[in-house]
Amino acid sequence: GSFCYVRDRDSGALWSNAWQPTAKPTKNYEAIFTQSRAEFRRTDDQIETYTQISVSPEDDIELRRVTLTNRSDTPRTLEITSYAEVVLATQAQDEAHPAFSNLFVQTELIRSRQAIYGTRRPRSAEERPPWMTHMMKVRGPTTGEPSYETDRMRFIGRNRTLSAPAALDGDASLSNSEGPVLDPIGSIRQTVRLQPNEAVRIDIVTGVAESRAGVDALTE
Repeated sequence: GSFCYVRDRDSGALWSNAWQPTAKPTKNYEAIFTQSRAEFRRTDDQIETYTQISVSPEDDIELRRVTLTNRSDTPRTLEITSYAEVVLATQAQDEAHPAFSNLFVQTELIRSRQAIYGTRRPRSAEERPPWMTHMMKVRGPTTGEPSYETDRMRFIGRNRTLSAPAALDGDASLSNSEGPVLDPIGSIRQTVRLQPNEAVRIDIVTGVAESRAGVDALTE
């Protein structure tokens, strides 16, 4: 799946925008599925998280729009971290030899567009592997610069799981790695500061195209 983590920088509280992957219980949780989209609502530590997920009928992109609202009486500093594993192959190929298949994936950070590109190194001159883009756009003020991770092992950590990965520990930061990695992911982190009753919208977009020029156009 494609996940999104939210962490309170001050208290250290961690949750996800939907039930997975943290599986953290909350008193207020709602999931709505319609023909056009999926919606998730939850409240954690007086922070409302509302997520809308839809697939474009025109382009090969999926949009996850996350709205965070501070319902407490104090300013809150929140980290938003996306996570998606990069495959860029058919399901049969991935299931047959996942570790071998991942060795051919390479990633690239496009900082000017706050995006991560991914593709496969072709095995022959005739092969035309697809390209993907994973990007995060915050509609509002942010704190500091975005950070990135494309190495799954660094993100999760030794003997850890996606419910509490090493990348979400305390002051842990993303490594800004890129290039060929053993187990590729796309992860972007941005930090926002919300005043009482203030809201911010984060768009997490994942798209695929047949060429680099195609993902450039999608990202624009």
